[in-house]
Amino acid sequence: MKRLPLLILCGLIMTTATHAQPVMQGGILTDASGRTLYTFDKDQPGKSSCQGPCAQNWPAYTAAPAADAKLAPEASRFERDGAQQWAWNGKPLYYFAGDTKAGDRNGDGRNGVWHVVPSTASASSTPAAGKTPMSTY
Repeated sequence: MKRLPLLILCGLIMTTATHAQPVMQGGILTDASGRTLYTFDKDQPGKSSCQGPCAQNWPAYTAAPAADAKLAPEASRFERDGAQQWAWNGKPLYYFAGDTKAGDRNGDGRNGVWHVVPSTASASSTPAAGKTPMSTY
């Protein structure tokens, strides 16, 4: 029972904290701490479709308004709910609430629409076997 409030608190911290631009580590896109970042197939470039319960399970990877004067060519930011959210090749970036530490990739392939960002543009993300849906998103 004590774990649920901690997870909610962690989700709020990830939602409200601002972060430096994403980096490639271990063959995938992560934050500077090594936490995996994901894209959502239902998003449009520079526009998030993940709202409500979806956003609770998939907190936005937010950016400081003036973060990183020199950005990677693939990195960008867009406005979402009064904050800046990071995008990679135009696709909004998210954390997964089911990842508890750096290097976790528990959201990859979730419901066939959530994917890690591979280090090469031609690489594709394969859904993880045996993953059960956490929500409809």
